[in-house]
Amino acid sequence: MLKSLLIVDDSPVARMIIKKCLPLDHGLQIYEAGNGKEGVERYHEHNPDLTLMDLTMPIMDGFEALACIRAADPDAVIIVSTADIQEKVIQRVQDLGALYTMKKPPSKKALEEALQRGAEAFKQVQK
Repeated sequence: MLKSLLIVDDSPVARMIIKKCLPLDHGLQIYEAGNGKEGVERYHEHNPDLTLMDLTMPIMDGFEALACIRAADPDAVIIVSTADIQEKVIQRVQDLGALYTMKKPPSKKALEEALQRGAEAFKQVQK
């Protein structure tokens, strides 16, 4: 079961939408970051069970942040949340170690599925 979630997105509105789409009884400790550099810092501070990562951000983009986090923690469970769902983008984030890519903005159903997939992946790395 997931206990913590890090949302990395430069848009406060996007972060709010994700939080509002969470099930009411989610019980997750939520951490937020407004760019990739902050996301990497928050990841190391809080070691969240699951990270939702945007790709297009200032200072450090999601590709670089994803690579930094996975280099430091190969077991990190990261789901990319992006409006750019081109095949080459999806392939690149998979190659960098993302669990999968979720279309942005997410629906409640898509976010619930992401949390479920993230929980399953987190359980696997905890064994």
